[in-house]
Amino acid sequence: MSRPVHLAAHFPGVNSTTVWSDPASGSHIDFSSFERLARTAERGLFDFFFLAEGLRPREHKGRIHDLDVVGRPESLTVLAALAAVTERLGLAATVNATFNEPFELARRFAALDHLSAGRAAWNIVTTSDAFTGANFRRGGYLDRADRYTRAAEFLATARQLWDSWTPEGRARPFAHHGEHFDVEGEFTAPRSPQGHPVVIQAGDSPEGREFAASAADVVFTRHGTPEAGRAFYADVKGRLAAYGRSPDDLKIMPGVTFVLGDTAAEAQEKAAGIRRRQVSPQNAILALEQVWGVDLSSYDPDGPLPAFDPDPSSELAQGRVRIADPLAVARKWRALSEAKGLSIRQTVIETTARQSFIGTARSVAREMAEFVRVGAADGFILVPHLTPGGLDDFVDQVVPLLQERGAHRTEYRGATLRSHLGLREPVWKG
Repeated sequence: MSRPVHLAAHFPGVNSTTVWSDPASGSHIDFSSFERLARTAERGLFDFFFLAEGLRPREHKGRIHDLDVVGRPESLTVLAALAAVTERLGLAATVNATFNEPFELARRFAALDHLSAGRAAWNIVTTSDAFTGANFRRGGYLDRADRYTRAAEFLATARQLWDSWTPEGRARPFAHHGEHFDVEGEFTAPRSPQGHPVVIQAGDSPEGREFAASAADVVFTRHGTPEAGRAFYADVKGRLAAYGRSPDDLKIMPGVTFVLGDTAAEAQEKAAGIRRRQVSPQNAILALEQVWGVDLSSYDPDGPLPAFDPDPSSELAQGRVRIADPLAVARKWRALSEAKGLSIRQTVIETTARQSFIGTARSVAREMAEFVRVGAADGFILVPHLTPGGLDDFVDQVVPLLQERGAHRTEYRGATLRSHLGLREPVWKG
């Protein structure tokens, strides 16, 4: 028997993964798209369905970024509707800890957990930019150094609220007096079928890794190569003991893409075509500007990279995660471009590709199982390049082969998301 490969489905949108120009690319707003992808994931016996969220359309040179989904329904509302058309699939929402309050958000997640019979998950994220915060009453600005202190207290408060009802169904008063929150009263929802909603975390900074080790159940990471995956896996899992936790208490699941073909050569050709469509000439220049921080619209996407250094203080892009060291990124890109003779567009294609499993269904199943076997991950969050049908081939072709290897379930054995992930129910701390 192989180690189990945990699988989740990501409904993309606020990124450059989706090939919007493809005729098979459907709506990212109509409920039918969410329903189809979720039903496909459940047919493949996935652990959970994962929604990203943006609180403000990003801007580039003062205009809305053209790869954002504008008008995407709010995540918890979508997942509440999906709870009615799925039976076992976990339902994960990305919700910001900077712009919400513990009582209100804990109540909404408790409601989803009850409506879904224990399948709710919260991907907890933070924001430090005033651009996004302008949508909120208090301005929303939170110093970067304070993001995780607020998030940690937010989560601890939410868990205190979820524990304020006894397992027997008796409500008890709660009180929390801390640096960021001062609340007391009575919570409105009983303890959920899985104790607490599952907590997902995506930070990669030292503070993010420590927060994950102390409080998360799942880590959504970008470390998709075996070497980087093993290093990240060992680092984060090695922090758990300090919090009285075991390695099995936290699942590490990188976000990955996949491309399947009847032969390895066909799959590689398809993957190259997808990347060319994801990184159009216009998007290549846009990606370059996000590193250099200046208007580069006069540059030829098929020409060389700029010879001058980036402006590290640029405000050209708003609402995006800042590149930590644009000078280092520029040097890396120029070295790669010179070594391989790559144009701007070719460099962007090569440097911005998410780790993908490319090959026949059998080779992809083998590589995924091996990735987990060597301790580079516990599973994967699949990000299809088409919505809503982009997961179909994986479920039809790869999942049966993972099952054949003993690396994926052949039926759901439990009803809650915690049971799918092999996580213990939290001990009640009333």
